[in-house]
Amino acid sequence: CCRLLTECLPCRDVRALPVSNEKMYGGPKVDDNLKKWLPWIAVAAVALIVIVIIAINSGGDDEASATTTTAGETTTTAVEETTTTVGEETTTTEAGGGVPEAGPLGAVTVAPGEDIQIRSLEAISGDVAFLGVPNQRGTELAITDFGPIKGHDVSIGTPLDDLCSAEGGAAAGQTIASDDKVVGVIGTSCSGAATGAMPLISEAGMVMISPSNTSPALTSDLAGTPGENYSPGYYRTAHNDLFQGEAVANFVFNELGLTKAAAIHDGDPYTNGLATAFKNAFEKLGGTIVAFTAVNKGDTDMTGVLTEVAQNEPEVIYFPIFMPEGGFIAQQVRQVAGLEDVVLIGADGLLTDNFMELPETAGMYFSGPNLDYGNNASEIGTTAADFLAAYQAAYGEAPSAAFWAHSYDATVLLLSAIDKVAVELDDGSLFIDRQALRDELTATKGFSGIIGTLSCDDFGDCGAQRISIVLHEDPTNIEA
Repeated sequence: CCRLLTECLPCRDVRALPVSNEKMYGGPKVDDNLKKWLPWIAVAAVALIVIVIIAINSGGDDEASATTTTAGETTTTAVEETTTTVGEETTTTEAGGGVPEAGPLGAVTVAPGEDIQIRSLEAISGDVAFLGVPNQRGTELAITDFGPIKGHDVSIGTPLDDLCSAEGGAAAGQTIASDDKVVGVIGTSCSGAATGAMPLISEAGMVMISPSNTSPALTSDLAGTPGENYSPGYYRTAHNDLFQGEAVANFVFNELGLTKAAAIHDGDPYTNGLATAFKNAFEKLGGTIVAFTAVNKGDTDMTGVLTEVAQNEPEVIYFPIFMPEGGFIAQQVRQVAGLEDVVLIGADGLLTDNFMELPETAGMYFSGPNLDYGNNASEIGTTAADFLAAYQAAYGEAPSAAFWAHSYDATVLLLSAIDKVAVELDDGSLFIDRQALRDELTATKGFSGIIGTLSCDDFGDCGAQRISIVLHEDPTNIEA
């Protein structure tokens, strides 16, 4: 049953909404064909019960031929421009055969018959491939659905791996930044990888839209102050973890009625940022953080950290980390004196089959993006049901993580912006000004996505800021 449903409004007041007696993921029923395509969100395929929804409304080929024009080069500027609108499509043609003058970040000219180059930068190997692989596939499906832009196909070249680390992000970012044909990037999967990649991509004048980065440090504090890792040209369709941390804090303090909490992270910008957001929000409510500590990636014995936590007698432990470390915590926590009955809460990084199948995860709560997309349709008309059917047909399985729709929307957002700013020259080539592309993305308001309505702020937060908290009941029944 859905035991509780609350909504956090823009003013951040919390009010109770009607309680449904229907077991559900986020809301409406889905048909049996759709259920089997859903990962952890499936009503019948995953034994999860939605407890809280926090909804906060925020304002081809690597060798393709392309040339880059910088602002300092001599250019020929056309004396006039012709714009033709057919239905909803606008085509801009530069008269006189000249190349427009590039803005301060330069521009890309895509030769006639060649592909527009974007890149996919996701965690496609290792322990976090469960997140990056569906992100990359979401981009592939979006490119197919969107189709050519002014007669030019779109290519992601060879997909790159961010390794879910700053080092992996930096290495891939250097590869991307050195290729002046690239217009934009969809990625990274992990916030830590973005800290390595984005400064290089930004310096090259490119844009990057992440479907699953959630660290506040990458955008802002939501009060006008840029995060310590913010770089111009960065955007995301994922939520800002300031919202998620607040959602979990409200749930623990106001719904569970608990006042003493511990938080465990692993030093990664995502895990540290989310744990910190929870800590700050919980303390603001009047709760006490009795322990705030970290494990190391690669640790297998968690008894030392858990014993330290137990000495402070927490009622709840929030550990928004990844596998395999999260699994070791879940398996070992009940063996530590004083933690036999502590409430456990994980986050979207642990919403994976190999974690949720562990017997010790029964009764855990999870926070993450709300995936009740209902009948939402993207700007090009795709619904969640459409996407999941296409994903199953193309890849023979369901998405393995929660940000597939965010990836699809991020890609459609990028392609739509390119379509709007690209100038079609008389010879059939396209001129894409880099600054104009950033300006177009920043100006995004009311853009329709599968995840909801997208509107970008000055620091790149574009997502529909909706968070769910769910209860995991039966580890033996996640495929039922």
